[in-house]
Amino acid sequence: MSELKTTPLIEVYKEYGGKTIDFGGWDLPVQFSSIKEEHHAVRERAGLFDVSHMGEFAVKGEDAESYLQKLVTNDVSKLKVGGAQYTAMCYEDGGTVDDLIIYKKADDDYLIVVNASNIEKDFEWMEKHLFDGVELTNISEEIAQLAIQGPLAEQLLQKLTTTNLAEITFFKFKDGVEIEGAKVLASRTGYTGEDGFEIYCQKNDAVMLWKKILEVGKEDGVLPCGLGARDTLRFEARLALYGQELTSEITPLEAGIGFAVKVDKESDFFGKETLILQKEKGLSRKIVGLEMIDKGIPRNGYEVFVDDKQVGTITSGTQSPTLNKNVGLALIEVEFAPLNTIVEVQVRKKRLKAKVVKTPFYKRA
Repeated sequence: MSELKTTPLIEVYKEYGGKTIDFGGWDLPVQFSSIKEEHHAVRERAGLFDVSHMGEFAVKGEDAESYLQKLVTNDVSKLKVGGAQYTAMCYEDGGTVDDLIIYKKADDDYLIVVNASNIEKDFEWMEKHLFDGVELTNISEEIAQLAIQGPLAEQLLQKLTTTNLAEITFFKFKDGVEIEGAKVLASRTGYTGEDGFEIYCQKNDAVMLWKKILEVGKEDGVLPCGLGARDTLRFEARLALYGQELTSEITPLEAGIGFAVKVDKESDFFGKETLILQKEKGLSRKIVGLEMIDKGIPRNGYEVFVDDKQVGTITSGTQSPTLNKNVGLALIEVEFAPLNTIVEVQVRKKRLKAKVVKTPFYKRA
């Protein structure tokens, strides 16, 4: 057994009652109080997450933009300095290497944020396709990341900085923001379906920032949150999770992130031909929302049937804390994807009825 990787906050979890689990080789908190309590805190007030396990790469050089254009599905040329962009990176056959966020710090300087479980794989893929005039560095070890999410996120963080956070609008960021003496990159992004900020800081500032944010948020009921709530929150907002909604076998179009696929951008990119074909011919399968009619929870990997034919598989599912309903996302054959189609989910030894419903399950007002 190899030793679990840890974030700079490993020693602090215990102070706040964190219960840790092995998450893809990382020792991370699944919850501090309870998943439901943390979930509702983020929907109603605010919650603080340690997401320092995420990977960060620096891409620099005069050809940085054309390099990224070749690697990702979105149009990097549309990105302005101070802007962030959600995108996917595909293999030649259109399967997904990862989904990621690109931050444009300067015309020749980008920060790429990738999923923790894919750091090595993504870096190898990017390194393999590197060309002259571009420098790629894995800076994951140097950077910690905290996410303050929820309707009170801005007013709480504002208490700790003189930077006017209202000026950082959705999917924009500011570098060099000073929070309690620490210089950070503050980005108005998140993975919860709520307003909020992701804060990229130096490793040795993470503990201080964590404690300060929870201190100023205490009277407003801000809670430290774990991976459990992060998953139920992102799931309700229908945000894809790599390894479930996105894999090397599932294209970004099948996953429902077509908004991040620009097949008409000038540059060629890996997977472009497959994605053009899928757009022209239509998909044979796609991810849809399911709501259980019978009592049972659809979990990742459960099979979906119509009559006696397997037509799909659940990619994510839970009892939604916001809606109090048992819901799931399923990759299913497109003919069974229309709204209100009745299907059956194999839950252990029983086949339970469900219907296709609209997603996202939750959208903030």
